[in-house]
Amino acid sequence: MGKTGKIVTIVLWALLIVSAVLIVSLMVNINEDVDTDPAMNSWVNTNLIWAYILTAIGAGVAIFAGLAHTATDKKAAKNGIISLAFMGGVVLISYLLASPEIPQFIGVDKFINDGTLTESVAKLVDTGLYATYILLALAILSIAGMSVARLFK
Repeated sequence: MGKTGKIVTIVLWALLIVSAVLIVSLMVNINEDVDTDPAMNSWVNTNLIWAYILTAIGAGVAIFAGLAHTATDKKAAKNGIISLAFMGGVVLISYLLASPEIPQFIGVDKFINDGTLTESVAKLVDTGLYATYILLALAILSIAGMSVARLFK
């Protein structure tokens, strides 16, 4: 194992030990008054913050590893740019198809009055729905297309 491997192993063990200590501390301090005990709330908050930190570290490492791989492999960079352009095209088409009209359903007045449902929010939700429909249609067409292509081989 090289120098980098040893450093990664040490860091991973440190993260595992901190996680284990926090979980054991939480379990030891569990009592019947979970909702009213400030110490219990403190342990839960500490564990949630640690989970956020681990998530951020994991996301950062994943992004860094992806960028490092892309920087060293030109084919991966080309494929990544093509994928981003495709997703951008799907989002653009979805946004152009989306309507800013606020949907009418039971209880919509509550969301309009408190400001959580506006025309821009409705357009973004509509964009997400159209993007989902487009990607689902493309997935179904690709599955069907591959099945048909196998018949002609």
